[in-house]
Amino acid sequence: MTAYCLFQNLEITDMDKMQEYAITVEPITHAFKGQYVTKAGQVDVKEGDWAPTYPVIIKFPSMADAQAWYASDDYAPLKALRKSAGTFSAVFIEGNTE
Repeated sequence: MTAYCLFQNLEITDMDKMQEYAITVEPITHAFKGQYVTKAGQVDVKEGDWAPTYPVIIKFPSMADAQAWYASDDYAPLKALRKSAGTFSAVFIEGNTE
């Protein structure tokens, strides 16, 4: 079952690091079968207190693929780089449509 990873960039404190992350993360994400659905698209909040800045959604074939990517040795240094560039929230959502 498809899984979606939603990243919300709450605050970017080091744009140079964030740009380095953005350039280097894509090939690793693709190696784990991830496809970007959106990267920093415009947000139009319709309900609630959402305040996403630069939202990113990545689609994986399964939750296992998403978890493997996030926990991988390949992604670990990039995860650390991203976390050193600002404050983020992330959720993984299984694409259950039943």
